[in-house]
Amino acid sequence: MVNESTRLSAHDWARAALKAMADGGLAAVAVEPLARTLGVTKGSFYAHYRNRDELVAAALAEWVRSHGDEALTELAAVADPARRLRELLTVVVQSVQPLAPSVHLSLLGDRNDPRVRDAVREVNRARLDLLSRTYRELGLPPDRAVSRARVAYAAILGLLHLAQTDPDAPNSAILAEEATAVFLPV
Repeated sequence: MVNESTRLSAHDWARAALKAMADGGLAAVAVEPLARTLGVTKGSFYAHYRNRDELVAAALAEWVRSHGDEALTELAAVADPARRLRELLTVVVQSVQPLAPSVHLSLLGDRNDPRVRDAVREVNRARLDLLSRTYRELGLPPDRAVSRARVAYAAILGLLHLAQTDPDAPNSAILAEEATAVFLPV
């Protein structure tokens, strides 16, 4: 809980909005409940944003930044494509925690909102582009590289979904090893 005298940043509000989105989609982003969660008054919110829509836009921009191209920069720089794929799958699968909410999956319920649709599309594009490039560098022809990337990405999203509903999900290290074995071309 933040002390009332502590001044929150716009970024603090955006992160809190993302957590609310993970728990309940766009509908869960409301100023008063967020202020209570953060332990501040609504005045703190209005010091940074004019309205809820600005907060939603900032939160979605933060999600795209932290899960799209910018977040993948370090992995994209790994020269060996097999190592890159192994690290990418390991990072993603190990971040999947049983019963943990997911911004990505929660946003799918709001996919008709143009802001959400654009943000999800941008994150999906960044991830699929990196996976496709990696599979091409591993020797797959371009069309197969794109198909393999889509299947790998679908499996990643499926693991996120299962983790939200299965308290007995296998250890993430085991899942990462299995994902690597399945999705690295022989």
